[in-house]
Order: sequence, then C-alpha cells, then structure tokens
Amino acid sequence: MLTQSQVASFRSQGFLQGGAVLTPEETQELRDALTRTLAGKSPKTPESLGNIGGGKGVVVQIVNEWEAEPAFRKHLSHPKIVAMVAQLMDTNTVRVWHDQVQIKPSHIGAPTIWHQDFPYWQVIQPAELVSAWVALEDATIENGCMSMVPRSHTWGQYPGGTIGIRDGDWEPTYDPARVPKGETVEVVPCEVPAGSVVFHHCLTWHGAPANYTGRGRPAIAVHYMPGHTRYEPTDFKHLVEKNITVEPGELLTGDHFPTVLEQGVLKG
Repeated sequence: MLTQSQVASFRSQGFLQGGAVLTPEETQELRDALTRTLAGKSPKTPESLGNIGGGKGVVVQIVNEWEAEPAFRKHLSHPKIVAMVAQLMDTNTVRVWHDQVQIKPSHIGAPTIWHQDFPYWQVIQPAELVSAWVALEDATIENGCMSMVPRSHTWGQYPGGTIGIRDGDWEPTYDPARVPKGETVEVVPCEVPAGSVVFHHCLTWHGAPANYTGRGRPAIAVHYMPGHTRYEPTDFKHLVEKNITVEPGELLTGDHFPTVLEQGVLKG
C-alpha cells in the first residue's frame, strides 16, 4: 500500500516511483513468457506485435500480451500493483484498458517521442487512467528509461497528444502557450530496477531516449481505468476498439477489458 504522502505526490506531480512490486521469480516468469511470444511459441497471439521505432531504430511493441501468455494475464491482477492503482485513482473498482510491452533492444533501441497517452484513447472517458510501468530488466538513463514532466497532467490535453523531440537534444519540443503561466517544463528521468514500477497519469507528458547500450530495456505497462470509465466513440479510432461490446455511454466492461478489482475485492 502507498502512504498518504505518496498518493498526494502522485496527484500533484502526475507520476510516482512505486518501488519493487515483483519478486525475482515473478520477473523471470514474465521475461520467459515474453521470449516465447517473440519466438512465436506462445499459446495464443497478442493483439499486435511490431516495430514502432519509426526509422530511428527499433522499439518492439506488443499490445495485449496478456491474451498470449498466462503469466501476463496473472500480472494484470497483481495484488500489490492493483492496490496501489486503486489508491491513486481513488476507486474501489479497477479494469484494464489494455497492456503494452515495449522493448528497446540493445544498441538499436529507438527513442519514444514525448507524448501524452490519453489523446490516443479518446474513445473512453474520463481522462483518469493510471499506467503501471514495470521494468523487466533494469531501466536506466543510459538504456532508455522513461522521463516525466512534473505537473503536466494538470495542463490539459495537448493537441494530438504528440509533443515531439527537439533535434539533437533529449527535451520535449512544445508550444509555450500550452504551458500555464508560472510553470516550467522540467524533465525528470525515472530509473526503474527490474521488478519495480513507476506510475503515471494518462495526461502526464513522458518519453524515453534511445538505447545505445549493450543491455536491452523490456518493460510491461498496464493501463488501468477506474470502474466509472465509459465508452464514448469518436472519429479517432483505437486498435482495441473493435473488442468493445457495450453501447456508447455505457461503462466499459467485457471479456477484453478485465475487471481486476470490484467493490474492493481483488479479481483473478
């Protein structure tokens, strides 16, 4: 469980280092499962698997790895993580929007452009989701750990969600008019040891530099939504929208969006 000061810090800053959540055995189990998926040997296939590096290197992205491997399905309901997420979202019902594995391979791992998550998720409302990003190998500044901009989750939705990268520098390029008067854009690297978690709000500005080291940087992010999240379709489509079975305006429930906490009770 998180302390009141940790919860307050998350709500003011938009992110929080949550510390160790997985045992070494749990971490290895996920690494082994990921290896099977990449080799095409998993029991089932994930929603998608491909390179989103954009020509500047490689970032292997897997969406809904939980559908391919039982270890990742179990991870969705990890009691430590779910309990913390419920505190951060101030809810007693938690569901999964989707998960996302991102791998920055050694030497060729591409940068992740500065962005907010929610503008890509406009088919659901409200913008109150929290992501739990767990490193499967040590994520450091050198091999491309995520960085956050404190308080940016309170600045509203950036047009299109993509903030960009200033050429030749690991800084976000942004319209100064989008930064409230008196605020500053500060980049805070979030190093995460293997088996530990960093949480971030779905409107927090974040990105990750390239990985030119000899160590890979695999991580699993689970995007959690509070129980009152609704399906609100727009012209902006999302990969997993085809899995939605409820009507517009209804709570987003269904087999593809597992409930991991219901009325305070953990669901396996």
